[in-house]
Amino acid sequence: MNEDNIFEQASRMKLRFVTSRGEISAEDLWDLPLTSSPGALSLDDLARGLHTRMKNELEVSFVKKPRPESRILALSFNIAKHVIDTLLAEADANEERVVNASRRSRVKEIIAQKQDQELLDLPLEELQKMAEA
Repeated sequence: MNEDNIFEQASRMKLRFVTSRGEISAEDLWDLPLTSSPGALSLDDLARGLHTRMKNELEVSFVKKPRPESRILALSFNIAKHVIDTLLAEADANEERVVNASRRSRVKEIIAQKQDQELLDLPLEELQKMAEA
């Protein structure tokens, strides 16, 4: 299945995901948490449920065409997996940005400390001249 158009396919067929909270659309998946406490809906729970259904319900044949239900189930799983992969990548990128910002801040602090130390090492007369200038 071509991953580039899975959302187009879902919107054309008005695909809905059956959950413990009722039916939700593909765009609703973006609002679900990746994981949650037991009893609450999460992307992980949804994808695991779809994966289990695929393993249990899909007939493996290399000759027969898949049933329409099989294609819908596979599409649902691929969409849920795509949303999960995208959100995980965004979380990783955000974490990296936070780490880099923290590192830059720390480097600036060290630069300021070294500049302060250079000033502390100057003779008193030179510091007085600098203050008067």
